[in-house]
Amino acid sequence: MRMSLIAIAIGASLSLAACSDKEAPQQMTEGQATEQVTAEFTQANPFYAASTLPYMAPDFTAIKFEHYRPAIYAGMAEQAAEIAAIANNTEAPTFENTIVAMEKSGRLLSRVSAVFGNIAGSNSNDDIRNLQAELAPKWAEHRDNIMLNPALFARVEAIYNNRESLSGEALRLVEDTYTSFVRAGARLNEAEQVRIREINSEMSSLTTQFSRNLMTLVDENLIVVDSEAELAGATANQIAGYAAAAKAAGMEGKYVIRLSNTTRQSILESLENRELRQRIWEASANRGLGNTATDNRPLVAQLTKLRAERAKLLGYDNWGAFTLAQSMAGTPEAAQKMLRDLVPAVVSNVEAEKAEIQAMINAQGGDFEVQPWDWFYYAEQVRTEKYSIDSSEVKKYFEFNRVVEDGVFFTMTELFGITFHKRDDIPVYADDVYVYEVKDVDGETLGLFYGDWFTRDGKRGGAWMSSFVSQSHLLGTKPVILNNMNIRKAPEGQPTLLSFDEVSTMFHEIGHALHGMFSDVMYPSLAGTSVSRDYVEFPSTFQEDWMLDPKVLANFANHYETGEPIPAELLAKVLAAKNFNQGFDTLEYISAALLDFEYHTLSVDEANIDDVAAFEAAALKANGVDVAAVPPRYKSAYFAHVFSGGYSAGYYAYMWSEVLAADAFKFMGTRGGLTLENGQAFRDAILSKGNSIDPMQQYINFRGQEPTVDALLERRGLTAPKLDQ
Repeated sequence: MRMSLIAIAIGASLSLAACSDKEAPQQMTEGQATEQVTAEFTQANPFYAASTLPYMAPDFTAIKFEHYRPAIYAGMAEQAAEIAAIANNTEAPTFENTIVAMEKSGRLLSRVSAVFGNIAGSNSNDDIRNLQAELAPKWAEHRDNIMLNPALFARVEAIYNNRESLSGEALRLVEDTYTSFVRAGARLNEAEQVRIREINSEMSSLTTQFSRNLMTLVDENLIVVDSEAELAGATANQIAGYAAAAKAAGMEGKYVIRLSNTTRQSILESLENRELRQRIWEASANRGLGNTATDNRPLVAQLTKLRAERAKLLGYDNWGAFTLAQSMAGTPEAAQKMLRDLVPAVVSNVEAEKAEIQAMINAQGGDFEVQPWDWFYYAEQVRTEKYSIDSSEVKKYFEFNRVVEDGVFFTMTELFGITFHKRDDIPVYADDVYVYEVKDVDGETLGLFYGDWFTRDGKRGGAWMSSFVSQSHLLGTKPVILNNMNIRKAPEGQPTLLSFDEVSTMFHEIGHALHGMFSDVMYPSLAGTSVSRDYVEFPSTFQEDWMLDPKVLANFANHYETGEPIPAELLAKVLAAKNFNQGFDTLEYISAALLDFEYHTLSVDEANIDDVAAFEAAALKANGVDVAAVPPRYKSAYFAHVFSGGYSAGYYAYMWSEVLAADAFKFMGTRGGLTLENGQAFRDAILSKGNSIDPMQQYINFRGQEPTVDALLERRGLTAPKLDQ
């Protein structure tokens, strides 16, 4: 059975820490311990029944940490019994008594795990991480008990072999379910299935440990600054934030800079102190490589080996071939070709950018060659000189509340007719989490949207969308969707001003949210974002460019103090500078994506990595992307997408999806741009369909043809715009 959108998220979220059973008494067997925990699940547990809040939103006034463990174990036991009843049904297998019955199973488990998984990413602590560690292998075992159940697979296979009478969503679900069983190992012999189970359990624990380590590495790599003078170039708000972070860490009087989970760190563009810039960059680039107590290198090596072995057991040459068999790209070779074809032009662009930066260094009397920690500092000066633009001045027109209400929400109203209504009566799990009821163009309610935009201790890095409840007509559920970002909130009484990239990311994530919110399918397994990795980023990337629509900018880009709209001259400079540094941005992404493939196109015999750093260096060199001043966006030891986030052999998907997004956005522009008619067409063909129709067919239904790369090259400023044919 292919798990529903919620269950997929659950599986990933429960794989965010390593294995530990400390709470189970040693004298008990594993089964006895499980029975004891399950017995603790009573009606007093808020997960015992579906939430009575609107749209079954989680009741965070009632949910406590101690409720998760018994509810999850009880949920696994309940679904195991439901699956056993389906598998052992003496009636002939039918779509209703087998496939639909599986879709209806596991409601308790989905309910509790959706909440736990989201809290583990958004508001974690040691207790939650320890419970994740305990649950990771349990989840893998539970899923294997379903997917490797021979009686259940026999019923699924019988329905698949007699599917001629089915059509539409039902046919898609049967084919998808059958394929998922086969890819899980249902056709393997008993010994091979035993090994698959072992691999799944170990991989679950390792990915969990990797993610857990990332949070630890942030704490181990705090950059402590002794004096405010060393922070010259930082804004007053940034300095106040660093002082507050130091105080929270017990170092009052000092300043603490915390790393985000990318190689580049945004503060590098403004700090004048070159030694401090180097300290920050080296702490970022070297984390997890043995520079502190937490070392992710063994996890990288073990996961690479296990994935290669699992792929071989399932009949594939490597993990990439297994993963991409169900993608739009189809094969690693196709995705690698797309990336490698871009390398010469991108590297050439980087060299031109580097020359400008080096000229700036030389003009200021610098006697050094540009290094990674110099790039953004001097690139910002080149940008300022070339376009007479100051990024800190631009931020004054991107005040957080205006961006949300008058930018993102306004755009979605103009395009889709939907409106966002603040709900202060819905409980949340942390301060600064906002809840909105989303109403459709006809006034009918669609569901709830949670905006968790600010960074906090215990929150993983990056930005993402997830859900507490997914849409399904079968289950009668409406979506409850969550967006997460890591914006640093300004000190009390000060406005939070956003960078251009943060505004773009907010538009991106609302695109994911609407993919879940507009879902209009029968079966939960096909709902919302349950699509291939190289398609799921398309609807979100598509939304990014609306922030630059003149109508949208005029509505939200106002000075936070005076209320004056962004001056036409400054806006022109912003637009002219939009593609500045695209060589760097594109190369750091391509380098990471190609590195991902180097790990995941190894055969099981080749996947013996003794030195992760050496492997990474060789991989970059082999692909012609070993540019010292432009490191990969993610280096191996903190490549969360690949080693804990479900994007293994799939990080290329962002670029692949951008091809679709750029092509679709340009197409819509030729038909009037930001209009309800265009939005409805996009919603009908793309956003509402989930995985109920083949992704490429969805695109063709919208666009009338397959995409080309022309619009992507224009979007990134690599070619001049072409007239639409």
